[in-house]
Amino acid sequence: MSASPAAPAPSPSSSPSNAPRHGGNLGEAIHRFGRPREDWLDLSTGINPVGYPVPMPPPSVWRDLPDAFDDLCDVAARYYGVPVDTVVPCAGSQAVIRALPALLRPGRVAVASLTYSEYAPAFAHAGHTLVPWLGPEAGLPDVDYLVWVNPDNPTTRSVSRETLAQWQAQLTARGGMLIVDEAFADVSPATSMTPHAGEDGLVILRSVGKFFGLAGIRAGFALCPKGLGTRLTERLGAWTISGPARFAVRTALSDTAWQLATRERLLREGERLLSLLRDQRWPTVGTPLFAWTAHALAPQWHAQLAEQGVWTRLFDARPISLVDGIETLPSLRLGLPATEDEWQRLVGALTALRPGFRRE
Repeated sequence: MSASPAAPAPSPSSSPSNAPRHGGNLGEAIHRFGRPREDWLDLSTGINPVGYPVPMPPPSVWRDLPDAFDDLCDVAARYYGVPVDTVVPCAGSQAVIRALPALLRPGRVAVASLTYSEYAPAFAHAGHTLVPWLGPEAGLPDVDYLVWVNPDNPTTRSVSRETLAQWQAQLTARGGMLIVDEAFADVSPATSMTPHAGEDGLVILRSVGKFFGLAGIRAGFALCPKGLGTRLTERLGAWTISGPARFAVRTALSDTAWQLATRERLLREGERLLSLLRDQRWPTVGTPLFAWTAHALAPQWHAQLAEQGVWTRLFDARPISLVDGIETLPSLRLGLPATEDEWQRLVGALTALRPGFRRE
């Protein structure tokens, strides 16, 4: 007879708020399991754990109001390889996710059944009609707007640039739009839609939080057709990115040597995480920044790891397209450890999973 977990498996639906849940919610782990913050290994996000080493900015950056006429947009345009007049700085993708739907005429919008959780409520709040969509396996649905995270968070699915361009053309012909969230595209940019930036019917969201490990500064970019970009800028308002954040982003986007070395490291470590979880016989897929597994035992794995001070991101059961068809399953996402000691702690925690909670 299998032993029971010492604590109930934390459920994403147990939050007292109806707001979308996210990784990085270590406070919940501390409260639920009574372990102090310094004793946790937090793998609940897909953020690069060895982020960009931002140098200390000059005193004027702290003193002065943010300068909207600095070269931030030029630096971003060079990094992404896009026209500068397509670049709209924002306080992270989240700011655009909340602002953009209100700038679009109300219509039918498709958001995948399991993806980044902020899109559906943002469009619903702005008066759009949500259309159930399993994901790219189902093809382009009969909608005005389609949101796709590429590669997807958490399912890791990726759609080719050619297919996305076809979707964009079809949606544009309907008077609609394709919104592509490329928060995790920096490591492997081959499928990025940036070569199409500025075209009608396309908005691309880019983040400096994931690859650069700078989620705390809340900075990113929307790449838009010029007219929409102007309206979005007006909607976001003045000083959407702070002076220190502008300094950090300009420095990070200009450091090509760090970017090259970091891409190589993340590709190696993403494969290491994927191999480690597959060695546990978990049905796992991955990106360079996180791995994801969908299985009926995911809540138990989450709780067992949490008892050992390893915090992961648990997702409610959702319809998921698998090789054998569509199943409704809970799932688990794990990010990268930062140090070799953390890697070994994860190995030990996985090895210590009780037999009743192993996948045999």
